[in-house]
Amino acid sequence: MQHPVNGNASQRDASEIRRIVCAIWDDLLHCGQIADDVTFFEAGGTSMTLVTARSRMQKALGVELDMTQMFETPRLGDLARAIADQVGRTPDAPPQPSKRRKTEEINDERAIAIIGYAARLPGAETSAEFWKHIQNGDNLIDRFEPSELEDTHGADIRSDPNYVPARSVLKDVDQFDAKYFGILPTEADQMDPQARVFLELCAQALEDAAVDVAREGKSIGVYAGATHSTYLHNNVLRDRKAVDGFTSGFQLENYNAFTGNIADTLATRVAFKLNLKGPAISVSTTCSTSLTAIAQAVTALRAGQCEAALAGGVSITFPQNRGYVAKEGGMASTDGLCRPFDKDAGGTVFGHGAGVLVLKTLSKAVRDKDRILGVIKGVGINNDGADKIAFTAPSVQGQAEAIAMAHKDADINPSSISYIECHGTATPLGDPIEIRGLTEAFGGAAASGSIAIGSVKGNVGHLDAAAGVVSAIKVLEMFRAREIPPVAHFKSPNPRIDFEGGPFFVPDGGLSWTGTGPLRAGVSGFGVGGTNVHLVLEEAPEPAVCDADKVDDLQILPLSAKTPEALGIAVQNLAAALEADTGLVLADVANTLQNGRQQHAFRFAVAAKSKSSAIAALQSKPSAPRRASDTVPVCFMFPGQGAQYPGMAAGLYAKNQVFRHVLDAGFDVLRAQFGSDDRLRDLLVGEDKSSEAAEALRQTSRAQPALFLVSYAMAKLWREKGITPTHMLGHSVGEFVAAALADIMSFEDALTLVAKRGALMQAQPPGAMLSVRASLEAIEPYLGIVDLAAANAPKLQVLSGPEEVIGELEAKLSGAGLMHRRLHTSHAFHSSMMDAVGDGLLEVIRSVSLYPPQIEIISTVTGKALSADEATDPSYWAGQARASVRFADALESVADTSSGMLLEVGPGNALSTFVTQTLKRDQYAGTTTSMPGADAQFDPSQRIAEAIGELWCAGVPIDWRKVTNAGHQKVSLPGPVFMRKRHWVEPMASIATEDMKPVPPKPFVPTLASDPSSAKATSRRAHLGMRSSTISRL
Repeated sequence: MQHPVNGNASQRDASEIRRIVCAIWDDLLHCGQIADDVTFFEAGGTSMTLVTARSRMQKALGVELDMTQMFETPRLGDLARAIADQVGRTPDAPPQPSKRRKTEEINDERAIAIIGYAARLPGAETSAEFWKHIQNGDNLIDRFEPSELEDTHGADIRSDPNYVPARSVLKDVDQFDAKYFGILPTEADQMDPQARVFLELCAQALEDAAVDVAREGKSIGVYAGATHSTYLHNNVLRDRKAVDGFTSGFQLENYNAFTGNIADTLATRVAFKLNLKGPAISVSTTCSTSLTAIAQAVTALRAGQCEAALAGGVSITFPQNRGYVAKEGGMASTDGLCRPFDKDAGGTVFGHGAGVLVLKTLSKAVRDKDRILGVIKGVGINNDGADKIAFTAPSVQGQAEAIAMAHKDADINPSSISYIECHGTATPLGDPIEIRGLTEAFGGAAASGSIAIGSVKGNVGHLDAAAGVVSAIKVLEMFRAREIPPVAHFKSPNPRIDFEGGPFFVPDGGLSWTGTGPLRAGVSGFGVGGTNVHLVLEEAPEPAVCDADKVDDLQILPLSAKTPEALGIAVQNLAAALEADTGLVLADVANTLQNGRQQHAFRFAVAAKSKSSAIAALQSKPSAPRRASDTVPVCFMFPGQGAQYPGMAAGLYAKNQVFRHVLDAGFDVLRAQFGSDDRLRDLLVGEDKSSEAAEALRQTSRAQPALFLVSYAMAKLWREKGITPTHMLGHSVGEFVAAALADIMSFEDALTLVAKRGALMQAQPPGAMLSVRASLEAIEPYLGIVDLAAANAPKLQVLSGPEEVIGELEAKLSGAGLMHRRLHTSHAFHSSMMDAVGDGLLEVIRSVSLYPPQIEIISTVTGKALSADEATDPSYWAGQARASVRFADALESVADTSSGMLLEVGPGNALSTFVTQTLKRDQYAGTTTSMPGADAQFDPSQRIAEAIGELWCAGVPIDWRKVTNAGHQKVSLPGPVFMRKRHWVEPMASIATEDMKPVPPKPFVPTLASDPSSAKATSRRAHLGMRSSTISRL
């Protein structure tokens, strides 16, 4: 058939052009006369015949037709009119800038902060390693040796000259920590590795963002999508019998295989396993899936449907190591390289990867002092509808409208954007159409050559459902480095792309990224079927400067894991991170660990003032940590006379307002009741630690009120930090501290009684006391001579009596082979020599108001819980000075009531020693002290910090914001430790591969940017992949 050529095209109207075009279509497609609303593909065309049709139309009409125009005006009538408009237009007329409507003022709540992310990416173990490859323009696409291929292609296909054995793959996708997520091994075996990888990534991302699910899980949403599960077909349903069983029992049987392999459960499984109670929605828009998930999360956050959200995607298909047959002019790369925007661009290469972002509204992220990586300023999302050449084809108009929508949503001038991370698949038609759409969206708002473009697909290939989120992650790394990297494999521009008509250019090397305002970038993702998504990202605002005066010098670093082995690795990882990152501030590390991590059963904590001391403490981690209980109660233990020493309150008096207030109030009471005793104040908070000072404080009249004041102040300090007791017990005078805290008597009355008690004891005749390492039965024969002052432990008793009698008893005990030690006391406490004290104290106590205890006290007089009658009986408190201290019995009662944590509240560790000598290890969660003893040479704040760590390790709930003033910022630290095992259903051996022997894995070596033309990249052995279609918008 002959077509008119070389006529004056400018004189032709649309109807004549329509006849010419229709004739060409009919000649190629044998479609006859067609209606104006029929597209080329609906008439029977393909990508290949479209190229031929364009060539013939150009020749017949004598005009240059841009291939993108064939997609922009896909219907016959629209195409004819567009050509007629083009023919009649002045050739060099400058493009008119589009008129933008003025948008309303956008509330800050519309800006969305990206506060963390996690990713599994080809060729990189860490995000830092991945960024390094991006900076270098490296090729991370594998090229497989024949022995490495796992596909079912036979020799006829593999020997085809167009067969390309290339794909980017992920290693170790058969490995998974099922126990970490409470998943049975059999269920994990059948679960699509996409679901397993994404589940791990979500846990990692939340820790990277320092989001504690226990605190924020009620309002965390999940928006995610995955590629269709080929693991189901390739591995789980590996033979006809398995397929028949699955389909016959579909939805009712084989439930693990069903729920573990449908993309519908991707988001809900994350919500279930991580206990997230916001919306959980699985998304599927093919290549734009993960950007759609992010867009949906942004909408939900703005609407208040959740306060934080996980958003991303995953694409891992099986078998991973497989090739494809490339077709000239098709979407698949002919040489296994992906060259976005380049003149040699010959198609895309598919690959595998996954990524997830953690999002919050910017205002909330700022309030929560989150680490902000970037800000989503605007989102545009739409669908092409029917205005395009084919269902799988792209649309210039659809893409341009989505981009313009994002600009409007962001309320910015497009000229403020200086980088676009394009969909950029390097297909013959995809890239030119994308740049055409960008140019239309920007509408002349930006100067020529002012906006750089790039595409991560040049490095890793097309990651399908994960493509968009990986593009966003690349931009976040660019913000951090303030650098625009080169586009991998780019040498010279694709001549089909009109760079002259717009503001875009392709950097052929790394560029410093600067600007007068905040850096801004666009990120595009366009899906097969027409769902277009565009994000406008902005660099993070400057973090608030932390007031160093409000940050404690000493920081607590708590770590936890689900197994002892994982805890050991977590501790090593943190030590390595502190050594490697010189920019980490210890206070920020503490804040992140305290307020941004889930608390698991196996725990370890260190208190340190510097990174070097923290590293040393971490490296000395004990090898066998105990499992923390769910909720551990705390018992306060108050020491008796003998624990005091000069200066014991000095450090805390200077540093802690609550502690200082109690002591000052006590000094005022003593001054009002007994006259001035500045010596006691000097002995407690002064610097004199001489032997003379020790002797002065050893006087009972000073020792007892001193111990009461310090122990009571210490208890108030603990309560200020949120540590409240469920039980209390006190050794001798320590029981008065418990009485005051339990509201049996007021602080003022208790201190007055203690001071009077000490004075009365001081006034008694001198005596002596002897500690004996023996059981009660062993010392019973001597109790007729002396009194039992205290039963501190099953084999640790204290005897009390006159000096000469104690002296004689020492000789007898030595003769009997019983170890003993004289105590440094001036009197025979808790013996008949104290009878007069009770009588004198009784009169004073009768004038004091007594009430039932508000906190349970375990009496060290009876060894049992103090009853209301006993607590309100003056004779109990008067006789307490004479009665034996049954501390071991009291400890047994505490253990019978609750296996909690025993906290010694006062100086030294004597009571904690009694605990370990009395109770079996399974009877209590642990014991710790609050203050150093007389011989200790360290800051008392160090002991408190260590005690907090020990309480937390045992399972005591800690409100870290009350406990310590850590840094204001959150930082990225090593995430959860997964103890992975292989979970894999082996596929049936195929005809093509059954004779192939497995090849051991080789280390991955990326193709370096210095050799961009090379298609050779050493393979990483793994188990995954993706199948391409004939017509694509890619």
